[in-house]
Amino acid sequence: MDNQGKRKVATAFASAFAESLGEVLASATGVLWPLEVLSQPNTPTPKGTPINFRVSVDGALSGEYYVEFYEPQVVELVSRILKQPVAKFTDEHAEILVKVLASATDKLAASPSGEFGQLRFRVERVAGLAFGGMFVVPLAVLNENSDMQVLLYFGGQMLDMLSMSGQSSSEGESDKSAVPSHNLKLVMDVELNVSLRFGQRQLPLREVLDLGSGSVIELDRMADEPVELYLDGKLIARGEAVVVDGNYGLRVTEIPQPVASYLTN
Repeated sequence: MDNQGKRKVATAFASAFAESLGEVLASATGVLWPLEVLSQPNTPTPKGTPINFRVSVDGALSGEYYVEFYEPQVVELVSRILKQPVAKFTDEHAEILVKVLASATDKLAASPSGEFGQLRFRVERVAGLAFGGMFVVPLAVLNENSDMQVLLYFGGQMLDMLSMSGQSSSEGESDKSAVPSHNLKLVMDVELNVSLRFGQRQLPLREVLDLGSGSVIELDRMADEPVELYLDGKLIARGEAVVVDGNYGLRVTEIPQPVASYLTN
């Protein structure tokens, strides 16, 4: 996907998230927070220490994005929420922001338009991040109440899923299920490799080199979360891991979009 395509799908999602976040902030502070998507970051002066949160997405979309605030602006925001002066940012204030972001993602998931399908979110604070290679979309409140800026960083998987979602919705429901069966009949007996993914984890090179018998690697997926089935690197189904005649298997519980669409695009 080129930068123009990334910009289009990321901006569409960021706009929906900004609307939800603005509504939650307005409810929490009693003041309007009209967050808008900017074409580029508005950062003429140093902003202070960054404060980052990871939002993991599951459901019709899969992946993660990161929300970045800056300490001076967060202190101002928390002061408005608590309706009392705040001198310094603390872990307690971070938990307040986690709840604010969680409320915003809940509102986005419950959106009547259902533009992005059924979604589940998990928000957590993270530190020491390097955003190299991620696609950034800046949001800002530019009015008399605040000059707060928020940066959204999208990972490659999230952008790919947003792109697929955009293509599906633009084609329409009838077009999504329309498959040229006369072409597929010619390759019905072709065997394809599919892979089951329980989770993933990024490891520094030193930890990879230290791996040995008995090493345990914690993955990014909880034990009760669905595992994912991939075809040629593309997610085609989710479900529960089962054992069939001593072999691992998958009981499918969700198919994000018709599998045939992956073969005809």
